[in-house]
Amino acid sequence: MTHNVNPHTSARPGDPVAAIDTPALVIDLDAMERNLAAMAAFAGERGLRLRPHAKTHKSAAIAKLQMAAGAVGVCVQKLSEAEALAERGVPDIYISNEIVDVGKLARVAALAGRVRLSIAVDSPTGIDRLAAALKAQGTRMDVLVEIDVGHGRCGIAPSSAGELARRVESHGLRFAGLQAYHGGAQHLRSPAERQAAIGHAAAQVRIAQASLAEVDVQCLLVTGAGTGTFALEAASGVWGELQCGSYVFMDRDYAENHLDPQPPGGGHVAFEHALFVKSQVMSVGAAHAVVDAGHKSHAIDSGMPRVWQGEFEFRNGGDEHGILTPATQVDASRPPLPTIGDTVWLIPGHCDPTVNLHDRYIGVRGGLSQGVVESVWAVDTRGCLT
Repeated sequence: MTHNVNPHTSARPGDPVAAIDTPALVIDLDAMERNLAAMAAFAGERGLRLRPHAKTHKSAAIAKLQMAAGAVGVCVQKLSEAEALAERGVPDIYISNEIVDVGKLARVAALAGRVRLSIAVDSPTGIDRLAAALKAQGTRMDVLVEIDVGHGRCGIAPSSAGELARRVESHGLRFAGLQAYHGGAQHLRSPAERQAAIGHAAAQVRIAQASLAEVDVQCLLVTGAGTGTFALEAASGVWGELQCGSYVFMDRDYAENHLDPQPPGGGHVAFEHALFVKSQVMSVGAAHAVVDAGHKSHAIDSGMPRVWQGEFEFRNGGDEHGILTPATQVDASRPPLPTIGDTVWLIPGHCDPTVNLHDRYIGVRGGLSQGVVESVWAVDTRGCLT
């Protein structure tokens, strides 16, 4: 995918952090690699497969790092994402979403001849059209039936899983398991709320497994889970594969979930903030400062970014401006405002759509203050909406 890229804004490997133009999407590589290792270790110690969601980072380079750390492959939500990652050498991709358009399914079938590919289905129509496309191309792929475990989005009623799985097999397709993801549980703030939601989801999975057993279909895998709840899915004994995505960067919104003092299955997995928007102060008023990173550089669907290591609140100033005000309103204890030209690091509220606003990542080694640019990676699936 080609974007209009201004060559003057690209930092080069070996440049100091100070040389990165603003606003810019920056990865703390040391922190990201610790996140990758922590999640891989969690899954490996419990005998679970890890298939991170690449819709978070949209990068073949990061997908390959995840697989090198132990992931079996990645998830995507869109066919065009799968095509872009496959073109860049990612060998195992699961489209964890429904595709029913006949033209797109022809592309799915063609892609299945190039990489190990799997897909979710939740309707007889989707299955029939997928089977026809695969037959026309002479290719094969794994098919998972998606059940609704509480999110109220895609997915069939769990009690109908057996019927749909039998339809998959009737076409000579390989039924590979159940897609069971509860997206609505990921940002429930209290541990009790998340436990209740995933407890309900686990019960729905068991209903689906019973439905499969009734028609003599084996359930090989249950896949799902996210950064907010993966420890609960892991402890349930139901899920065999984790699809966490945001752990790689750990945005502000996920970090606001309250941790369980007694997490299921052992201790906490500590993830660090690894994705930042570098911004610069461009104006200072009597009681506020203005940075050059407005909502064209960070998504605001989950709220405003947080100022990293600064006692300031960020307010939306529009497309190109962010407004900083002291977090403490008592005059005597207000921190001094930053001055024109100062660097301000922002932690995005929601990493996935923030990444989709940028053409590239700038990877920094050695920290945000004294670090050095090590890599510049394209956001490979930016704008892959189809």
